[in-house]
Amino acid sequence: MRINFNNLTVRVIIGIVLGILVGFLFPEFGAQLKVLADIFIKLIKMLIAPIIFFTVVIGIGNMGDLKKVGRIGGKALIYFEIVTTFALAIGIIVVNLIQPGVGFNTEAVKGGDISQYTEQAKESGGFTDFILSIIPDNIIGAMAAGDLLPILFAAVLFGLVAASLGEKAKPVINLFQRFTDIFFGIVNMVMKISPIAAFGAMAYTIGTFGIGSLVSLGKLMSGVYLTMFLFIVLVLGAIAKFYGFNIFKFIAYMKEEILLVLGTSSSESALPRMMERMERYGCSKPVVGLVIPTGYSFNLDGTSIYLSMAAIFIAQAYGIDLTIWQELTLLGILMLTSKGAAGVTGSGFITLAATLSAFPMIPVEGIALLLGVDRFMSEARAITNLIGNGVATVVVSKMENEFHPTAESEGSPTDPTQPRGQNEIPVTE
Repeated sequence: MRINFNNLTVRVIIGIVLGILVGFLFPEFGAQLKVLADIFIKLIKMLIAPIIFFTVVIGIGNMGDLKKVGRIGGKALIYFEIVTTFALAIGIIVVNLIQPGVGFNTEAVKGGDISQYTEQAKESGGFTDFILSIIPDNIIGAMAAGDLLPILFAAVLFGLVAASLGEKAKPVINLFQRFTDIFFGIVNMVMKISPIAAFGAMAYTIGTFGIGSLVSLGKLMSGVYLTMFLFIVLVLGAIAKFYGFNIFKFIAYMKEEILLVLGTSSSESALPRMMERMERYGCSKPVVGLVIPTGYSFNLDGTSIYLSMAAIFIAQAYGIDLTIWQELTLLGILMLTSKGAAGVTGSGFITLAATLSAFPMIPVEGIALLLGVDRFMSEARAITNLIGNGVATVVVSKMENEFHPTAESEGSPTDPTQPRGQNEIPVTE
């Protein structure tokens, strides 16, 4: 079978493999290649704020029915809360069964500098500060800073008013649609360099930490990967089966976005393409515009699993035997702090520091034990977050009868010779 080197998936895989080889053979050079991934992620982040704003406004504005907007948003948030609670609970159960932290040498903490993480955790504030941070001082500033939640909040308000105005707002909605088409065109241009970004990210990871760095905390990493795999197959798989689609076919359908996240360790890098992909799968534009951006802040399944397992791992490493009530208290704190993970610089790792600061029974300095391998686990949690948000979008679409099966959701490729419909997207290959 011939390999199609023009296919983006193939090029990303080649980039990842070459990055691992360069990082292993030339570690010093590989460590300097992180700039390639940073450039790509900055290019994507440059586009996220306007795409989210325009897409959410278009989605809500075209609905017209404000009750429908509230119904979709309410169902999505309830779904997010139930599923992420399952993720947190599964993480705590598995880490208690395998006990990766028992017998760990905590002397390693002395060599780790965690000050940047603890300081950022303090600055992130508590749950009240998180709620207040959702409301922007001004929308232009929020878009300039790329703060997802304030942008989403402003877009929802804008969309609700546009929906209430009806025909008067149509010219604005149509203009925003043209802007969206332009920005997605830029996304397709940027995606062409994603294999280079994957190469740089993997070369940096292996060159900086080395393949041998995986050994010392291999048990925890294996536990995290296993738990996320079980969560995807059993929990998300059961949800998918209940709503009439196959989780494995769905994952295969998202392979390009998954490989992109694997290479860059950032689920943000796949956000614009993810929204396009869900529309092609058959989910309506209004549902995609509401569920995907909201899910990036409130439906972090992989991050939830990581947070619960990492917290208990640190407790085990320090010989702290938590009671069932203490673990339930920790679960309750994580249910709140995990919702703000996307809004904190450094995502899950700093959110872990914030969580332990609010749970004094586990020493916050213990996060230094995870400094060397957090990078490797970030890929797994980003991929799990991505798949979880994809499943949530399909589920909410089906709940609202806003799912319209396409050739791709049925497992057949779209005929490239046919013109695209309104809900179809351009491909990069």
